[in-house]
Amino acid sequence: MGFIRHVVCAMSGGVDSSVAALLLKRRGYSVTGVFMKNWDSLDESGTCPSEKDCEDAYRVCQTLDIPFHQVSYVKEYWHEVFSNLLKEYEKGRTPNPDILCNKHIKFNYFHKYAVNTLGADAMATGHYARTSQEDDEVFQQTHVAPPTTLFRDRFEIRNPVRLCKAADHLKDQTFFLSQISQDALRQTIFPLAGLTKEFVKKIAAEAGFHHVLKRKESMGICFIGERNFENFILEYLEPKPGNFVSIEDGAVMGTHKGWFTLTLGQRARIGGQRNAWFVVDKDITTGDVFVAPTTNHPALFCDTIGTDRFHWVTVDPPPELARTQMMECHFRFMHQMPLVPCTVTLNMNGSVWISLSQPVRALTPGQFAVLYKGDECLGSGKIIRLGPSEYTLQQGRERLRVAAMHNESQNPEPAS
Repeated sequence: MGFIRHVVCAMSGGVDSSVAALLLKRRGYSVTGVFMKNWDSLDESGTCPSEKDCEDAYRVCQTLDIPFHQVSYVKEYWHEVFSNLLKEYEKGRTPNPDILCNKHIKFNYFHKYAVNTLGADAMATGHYARTSQEDDEVFQQTHVAPPTTLFRDRFEIRNPVRLCKAADHLKDQTFFLSQISQDALRQTIFPLAGLTKEFVKKIAAEAGFHHVLKRKESMGICFIGERNFENFILEYLEPKPGNFVSIEDGAVMGTHKGWFTLTLGQRARIGGQRNAWFVVDKDITTGDVFVAPTTNHPALFCDTIGTDRFHWVTVDPPPELARTQMMECHFRFMHQMPLVPCTVTLNMNGSVWISLSQPVRALTPGQFAVLYKGDECLGSGKIIRLGPSEYTLQQGRERLRVAAMHNESQNPEPAS
């Protein structure tokens, strides 16, 4: 009998990770289920369902007759995800904690725990994603120490593992995995890579996982759940009242409790206004939040963004981009938004400029610009600056037109 590979599966108590563990067992692996506690529910007046989630995960492991462990990353989540989230909100940005949680917790601390503490040959999660390697190749991977110099030896031979879209494009979660390390990806199996969500539910029903099928899809902040966001964030940040100001004429429209309770594109709740107004910009020095009438106001649309240092899943930028500093690909900054064709320009410091084929609504600093080439997720970078909005460009064109008319009236054409 051959050597049985040991795979540690992250268990959330949900249907996806439960079926992932089941499929791994069916493939003949020795499977261990591990539940991660990343948020202290004692702080949340009983509203955080982590205890119920842990119980659901334990029941699945009992059904599958596999070992179950629980590990706490409450401290790590606070320092590396949540503190970062609060700092970003204070800077007027809107962060993505789910991407940061995967980067810092699941595919960092949990990956190391699975391999180093539990002695796993590989880790697995219930994400809908795929890699460029077969399961057998995962077990041949060894840890590669990161380079001690800024750049790798250019003669080093490397065959990076690529992150690719799942078969179920609607459920594909590569967006949330766009910041994970190559080292973790090389040792990860995604058992749901080739399955649709409906088929996964069918497998769960046939396996008797009825308690997990009854659960609602988690849609809130990673590990914090669905809570009223304004109330939640004001538990951690001091209110900083300011004005809602019209982007069109500078009129004060109302007041808010803090710019960090609002994100670009959302409807602003302004008392006494019959029509809807939407957040288009923030000034954290004055506390003003600029608003515009109508959900598709040109102040909400922009076609250029700049990121911080871009994280390439394969470590190095694509050869075409490295060679010419420019590349055509596709962009999204929200999960499931339609991909937008774009041109990427690589800067000397590793950041990128992204020019979109059409203006996109509510591009938001703090969110991640995720790039795709075909089915491959190339990686992501945090959006830190935006180009001018369509409204700003329209105003500029109008000023030029008025100036040209003024010049004409001052300097009439001489009569022939």
